[in-house]
Amino acid sequence: MKGPRDVIQAPLISEKGSLLTEAGNQVLFKVRPDANKIEVKKAVETLFKVKVEKVRVARYLGKVRRVGRSMGRRSDWKKAYVTLREGDKIDFFGGA
Repeated sequence: MKGPRDVIQAPLISEKGSLLTEAGNQVLFKVRPDANKIEVKKAVETLFKVKVEKVRVARYLGKVRRVGRSMGRRSDWKKAYVTLREGDKIDFFGGA
């Protein structure tokens, strides 16, 4: 069974993510490609002690890359848009 730290790999800190946090009380996470919405919701609620209203996920396919003669491929990944309950907040920078 996957634990909460296995499901959520990292927060995605970007310009789009900060705009979503300010406007819609949403947070972006990079999650495992085999994780579903229910697992993401439970993991966020247990790790950050907040209530989750909605989870949306987007799949991203890894790009094919070339280094010299050899071809390679980046791994597939998944992004989760987590909408928090009104009044809840996740602060990744500790008030900085």
